[in-house]
Amino acid sequence: MASGADLVIGVDIGTTSTKAVAFDTGGAPHGSHGVEYPLHEPHPGHAEQDPEEILAAVLECVRTVAEPLAGRVAGLSFSSAMHSLIGLDPDGVPLTPSITWADSRAVAQAERIRASAGGLALHRRTGTPVHPMAPLAKLVWFHEQEPKLAERVGHWVQIKDYVLSRLCEALVVDRSLASGSGLMNIGTLAWDDEALALAGVHAEQLPELVPTTHVLPGLGAEAAQATGLPASTPVVVGAGDGPLANLGLGAVRPGVAACSIGTSGAIRVMVERAGVDPLGGVFCYALTDDRWTVGGAINNGGNVLGWTGECLAPDLGEHPEEELLALAATAPPGSGGLIMLPYLLSERAPHWSALPRGAYVGLTSEHRRPHLVRAALEGVCQQLALVLGSIRAAGIDIRAVRATGGFARSPLWRQMLADSLGMPVEFPAGHEGSSFGAALLGLQALGMLESIDAAAELVQIQDVVQPDPAARAVYAALQPTFAELYQALVPAFTTLRRLAPSLPLGDPR
Repeated sequence: MASGADLVIGVDIGTTSTKAVAFDTGGAPHGSHGVEYPLHEPHPGHAEQDPEEILAAVLECVRTVAEPLAGRVAGLSFSSAMHSLIGLDPDGVPLTPSITWADSRAVAQAERIRASAGGLALHRRTGTPVHPMAPLAKLVWFHEQEPKLAERVGHWVQIKDYVLSRLCEALVVDRSLASGSGLMNIGTLAWDDEALALAGVHAEQLPELVPTTHVLPGLGAEAAQATGLPASTPVVVGAGDGPLANLGLGAVRPGVAACSIGTSGAIRVMVERAGVDPLGGVFCYALTDDRWTVGGAINNGGNVLGWTGECLAPDLGEHPEEELLALAATAPPGSGGLIMLPYLLSERAPHWSALPRGAYVGLTSEHRRPHLVRAALEGVCQQLALVLGSIRAAGIDIRAVRATGGFARSPLWRQMLADSLGMPVEFPAGHEGSSFGAALLGLQALGMLESIDAAAELVQIQDVVQPDPAARAVYAALQPTFAELYQALVPAFTTLRRLAPSLPLGDPR
């Protein structure tokens, strides 16, 4: 490490963009840069990205942040969206796009595995729900639907593995991303033989498993030139964006949950030992040897607000999001008995099924647009309340919730979340989420920060929203019905999926 190097750049490879931020040991940022890239949907259910576009975004972000910090960059550390899959040929060249977590092509394979005698046991051994998002299910799909392509694959990797292979000329995967693949045994920290056999792959076709704090000794010549950093710059492998978001919020101690609502949403809490509840309602992903993230992610968060704007209020002005929220605020808590199941992009936790669709239930002639918009937002919060219930059902006590995401700009949505969860929600100030978490992990791995527990001391709470007793009572009364509607509508969801090929959307614009 060069003399005077006091910053670590946290690089967060997200679903829609990459962001890099340089942080010092006090948690203060020293420059940031982000680059967006598209999510391609060439066929129904497919959600892919170009690995080369993402690599280019990473290089641009690092170069832009590092350039004015000459001599101060002690290392890079990485965060990444979880559950991606890329097939590489024996020379490391991508044969497939990056198949993202949002891709649902493996629905049939996931449901078959989940319904099998060993489906729940597989979930509990690997920590990963049996769901189309998981690389395990995608691998089964490739071997069944694209067997000739699968035969040409030398290595199966995730997006961060690929980026690191190009930056550092090393093929490794951290235990955090591996624990979200459905292929690693969370008890042994090794590839699970039964999962590999089911997926049709050998351990030699997967990257080397390493701790999240593993330090790669430097950059390759091309990467050094592209970033402007010395080839000797250490690179910390890092972890998945979910566990690192907890770290970035200071939610690293047992009992402190992190809740995020961006395009999607999640609630996660750190525990000291790996494990999944008997019912399989939660995931369990690694951060370090003594910190595991237990929780659940939902597919539908801020995208639900966007949908309501496009479909229910296309006439709004220059700031449709603000006007939508103002519209929702005119309806009372509970939306006059109107419930929305916000499963516009299917759903994940706590049912872990790609089957459900969105639904309004309880609609009457007296309901108006404000009720429909508010019910949609309430549905997102109620779904997160179900996830919180699943975490508690796993025997984990939740004493505090810290929240982040685009929704936090809205006082209405902040209050709605506190009311739905039935507990105070803390909102930290000036954090950068997963990129901050990546930098903190890097600072610790490079010996510049004593431990990840020190992260909790670096996060300042800016605001605390207390539940409103009257609104909390309304949501608590509605929650059992909200929870029961999923099972009640499963037959209808099943029929609609069967009929879907004969019911095209057309072009109703």
